[in-house]
Amino acid sequence: MTLFKNTFRIESTRLKGYDYSHPGDYFATICVRNHECILGDVEQEIMNLSNVGNIAKKCWEQIPDHFHYVTLDEFIVMPNHIHGIIIINDQRGRDVQLNVSTKDSSAIISPKKGTLSVIIRTYKAAVTRECRRIGSNEFRWQPGFYEHIIRDEKGLQHIRDYIINNPIKWFYDRENPIFN
Repeated sequence: MTLFKNTFRIESTRLKGYDYSHPGDYFATICVRNHECILGDVEQEIMNLSNVGNIAKKCWEQIPDHFHYVTLDEFIVMPNHIHGIIIINDQRGRDVQLNVSTKDSSAIISPKKGTLSVIIRTYKAAVTRECRRIGSNEFRWQPGFYEHIIRDEKGLQHIRDYIINNPIKWFYDRENPIFN
């Protein structure tokens, strides 16, 4: 961790120099603020979604509707986090990025269009907005997300199995508040 304005901040987990708009398979984990179990609960190794969990699931499934160059693979909504595989396909057919003046500071610090960060940020915003609409004003995401670049078919299958088996292993999961 480094200091920024006399406050410790966590370094990015992103691979330096890697273009996250590059076609490929990505494993992402997104957590609820303070690991609150607001998305549902696991009973007898089966995930039961709450209203907020159903919103999170629906919005995840709609990602390809908003990013036509994205395909989804295995995913699961857990009590306080989401695991999913996002596949970024060839983007040659996507809309041309708008030219933005370099004086616009938000354009300088914002993630590049078409990247994994933009996809996740848009997803998190959609879930939050929908939660506010139904009156779940207490819902918040934890800042950032975990990502892993899936490099081969063996790694892809390992992550698929991990996602599928997540409810079965919930009792032992470090994200389970029983252990915190």
